[in-house]
Amino acid sequence: MSRVIDRGAVFAGWVGMAMAAVIVVSFLLVIPIEPVIWFMSPFAGILIGYYANAKSERRAGPWSRILANAAYAGAVTALTLALLLLGTKAVFFFFDSGYRDVSLGGTVECTGGADCVFQRYLDEPDGAARLEELGVTDVGSFTAYYWGQQLQTSATLFVVTFGGALAGGLLYGVLRPCPRKSAGEAGEAA
Repeated sequence: MSRVIDRGAVFAGWVGMAMAAVIVVSFLLVIPIEPVIWFMSPFAGILIGYYANAKSERRAGPWSRILANAAYAGAVTALTLALLLLGTKAVFFFFDSGYRDVSLGGTVECTGGADCVFQRYLDEPDGAARLEELGVTDVGSFTAYYWGQQLQTSATLFVVTFGGALAGGLLYGVLRPCPRKSAGEAGEAA
C-alpha cells in the first residue's frame, strides 16, 4: 500500500483504462453512436470508483483513503476516455478523404483532411447557414471551431466521469462491508 492510495486502486486504474478503451472503440469505431459515450461516462465513473475500493478491500479506514482510491481510478479512467475520444476524432479529421457511400450522394468534393470535414458540415441541411452564424466561413475558422467543440466535449466527459468516480467512492463508503473479525474475536463471540 502506498501512503495515498491502495494497490487495489492502482489495479482499478488499469481496469478503468481498458473500460474507457472498450467504450470509445465500441461507440466511435464499431457502432458510431457518440451520445452513448456521453450516457455511459458517469456510470463508468461510478463503477470504477466503487471498484477501486472493493478491489482494495477497504472495509475500514478513513473516508479520505476511500475518496483518494476513487479519485485515482476515476482520473485515470476519465483521462483515458477523453484522450481516446480526441485521438479518434483526430484520425477521422486529418485523414478524411471525402469518401461517402453512393446512396448518400457519392464522394465529397474536397482536398482531404479538414477541407473534407468542412464540406461534410456544409452538406448538412442548413449547415452553411448554421456555420456562418457561428462565424465559420472557411477551413481555418472551421478547424478552430471543430477542435474547440471536441476539447469542450472531452473536458465535459472528463469531469462527468471523474465526478461519477467520486460518487462511486461515496457509495462504497456508505455501503462497505463491516471489518472482518480476527480468528480470536470470532472464537470469543461463539
